[in-house]
Amino acid sequence: MGKFKKNETSIKGVYIIEPTVFGDDRGYFMETYSELEFAEIGINNKFVQDNQSKSKKGVLRGLHFQKENSQAKLVRCIKGEVFDVAVDLRPKSKTYGKWEGVILSEENKKMFMIPKGFAHGFLVLSDIAEFAYKCDDVYNHEAEGGLKWDDPDVNIEWPIDNISKAELITSEKDSKWPSLRELKETDLFKNLE
Repeated sequence: MGKFKKNETSIKGVYIIEPTVFGDDRGYFMETYSELEFAEIGINNKFVQDNQSKSKKGVLRGLHFQKENSQAKLVRCIKGEVFDVAVDLRPKSKTYGKWEGVILSEENKKMFMIPKGFAHGFLVLSDIAEFAYKCDDVYNHEAEGGLKWDDPDVNIEWPIDNISKAELITSEKDSKWPSLRELKETDLFKNLE
């Protein structure tokens, strides 16, 4: 039996990954990535960059993508809890404009596999969250793109019940991204797969 379980979602290519966790009275051990084990479950990305962030409750990062150097991402929350979201921006996809979301936490140890051609973001639900992710292409500042986090056409069901709008924290850049409809009218999708 492999060390990772791949769970399908409503969007082709987006998976929730559950690692095998070995625990006892000392704590736990788990592999968070293995090229061989991931290949056995059909994920063959070659990751080239690891990133990590720390955020406080109410921080919403995203929704981000790159117009060039599009990145597949394997994301996880190593401390605290986040609601993580992927939005399909692949122009020819049957699920274009649809989103998938999952709670990632230090307790559930789930990971979210997001393929190229998606906008990605997360909302911090705990007091503090540390978030780690692997990317299969380099970050390209010049190719940054984004999607409005509260676009009514995408209609992401952010779990903001216990976070007031006043407590929601976005960067200035993230508060100004266009809607999906506005993005469609540009040539931003040329390089997305």
